[in-house]
Amino acid sequence: MSVVLIADVISLRGHCGLEDVEPLLKIIQEEPQRVLDLSQTSHLHASLVQILLVFKVALTGHPGDEFLRTWLVPALQSGRELERS
Repeated sequence: MSVVLIADVISLRGHCGLEDVEPLLKIIQEEPQRVLDLSQTSHLHASLVQILLVFKVALTGHPGDEFLRTWLVPALQSGRELERS
């Protein structure tokens, strides 16, 4: 499984596909203040990205994948900053 919960940190590991949508959504809905660790993430299905955008999950770790690091992480973080303004 690509979605792992350790204490209050959600870790997305490896290639995270459509099958990971329901487990991730359930974990976030149980406790929306959990932090998401992307350091072991190599791919995120668009549905997972949509969940992260909607719930504005706090991020930690930098994914190894250049696309995720360059484009996705800043987009997810800017959504959180806009809400705080």
